[in-house]
Amino acid sequence: MRAARTASRFQHVLLSTLRVHPPATNHLQPRLSATSTTAAAKQSSAMGSVQDPTVEALQKYTTCDVSDALIKLKFRNGGFLSGLTMWSPQRQDGPTKIVGPAYTVQYVPLADPRPKHPTHYIDSVPKGAVVFVSCPPKTPNAVYGGLMSARARASGAVGSVIDGRFRDLQEQRDLGYPIFARDVGTAPPAELLKVAAVNVSVKLQTDEQDITINPGDYLIGDINGVVVLPKELAQEALPLMAKQVEADSKMAVEIQKGMSFTEASKKFR
Repeated sequence: MRAARTASRFQHVLLSTLRVHPPATNHLQPRLSATSTTAAAKQSSAMGSVQDPTVEALQKYTTCDVSDALIKLKFRNGGFLSGLTMWSPQRQDGPTKIVGPAYTVQYVPLADPRPKHPTHYIDSVPKGAVVFVSCPPKTPNAVYGGLMSARARASGAVGSVIDGRFRDLQEQRDLGYPIFARDVGTAPPAELLKVAAVNVSVKLQTDEQDITINPGDYLIGDINGVVVLPKELAQEALPLMAKQVEADSKMAVEIQKGMSFTEASKKFR
């Protein structure tokens, strides 16, 4: 959309909200510090939502920490969702992190026999959710835009993950709303696609992986990428994350003092 329309559309939003970002932390400091609270968590708290204890616990960890735990649980690829990177509020930069249960949206070609979903999915996004939009592969049109983020943000969503293209990048950044996606585009989806279902299991649209995102699975996104943590594995994974982070933090301190990686691994892992 044009810059002038963007400014007028979102000026009142920007003036009435406070964009909060967590302080940057030294990666050698223990990552279990309470100061690692994310912008999304602060925004959710400010809006008065009831925090899911699993989401609260996951705020302490990076996507790499989550993947390490899932590898130990033999969940393929450590839950990593390939090809999805951060575009907003910055492009692959900054401390932005999102954590929340997946609210899934399934786009399909117009020729698909299923009827179009009767209402707009964006009006049913639960507070605290991560919107996950699934798009057929190799679709040139965008399936998500600035108005979607404005509505999602107003509903208390913590971010959106677009398994395809999105548009209105500057609007997303003006909102300070986290977007992870495959790429950007300009054209809307209506000439090619329709939403067939909401809150259904969807497959990641890539030849690299065979992985499914289920409604309510935890999605974690940061500068490293996006990870899905199956809800049924969350309670097993969290203690593994804590143990790994503690060991890695101790290793980092000793390596900085001159200890070899091999020696530190033997001592702490």
